[in-house]
Amino acid sequence: MEKHVLGLQLPTDPRWVHIAEKNIEDILVDHAYCEQKAASSCISMIVSYPEKERVVEMLTPIVAEEWSHFERVLEELKKRGYKLGFPRKDEYVDQLQKVVKKGGDREQQLVEKLLFNALVEARSCERFRLLSKEIADVELSKFYYELMVSEAGHYKKFLSLAKEFMPPELVEKRWREILVQEADIVKNLEVRGDRMH
Repeated sequence: MEKHVLGLQLPTDPRWVHIAEKNIEDILVDHAYCEQKAASSCISMIVSYPEKERVVEMLTPIVAEEWSHFERVLEELKKRGYKLGFPRKDEYVDQLQKVVKKGGDREQQLVEKLLFNALVEARSCERFRLLSKEIADVELSKFYYELMVSEAGHYKKFLSLAKEFMPPELVEKRWREILVQEADIVKNLEVRGDRMH
């Protein structure tokens, strides 16, 4: 799952995975909350756009899958004698939310939300790939490989769904703009190994 396949313009700093490996408890706690937020984000879109049958149809299985990932991360925490703990501030997501365009009609707002979700999934997928390849814990390496494959599927679904509510060429143009802005965010964030993003 190379970065260009996901469209990401800037790969994760290679130092991140080595710091993360030394902070596995923090990474797992943060990861659990990322899965919970991903499920909540899809629920929010379903609740906001109940009249869009495709939104309900496409996002409902993602909610179930993200929640099952949340449960699986909880299992990994428990196995290692760790507790969930409290959520931490997600600087990456906070910055990315500022990139989302406000205003426009309901379809434009929906497309912005879908692209935002696609981008978070793409970056998560890239980080899962690094963890699956680089960490010494064989069990966690396998776990992150499985999640990487799943998240890649979600990212594609968000993008294809966005193209059902706006001409595909406009979605692609907007997606490229957001990718450039996301690279800038990642470049300027401190490299921290206690966060998934």
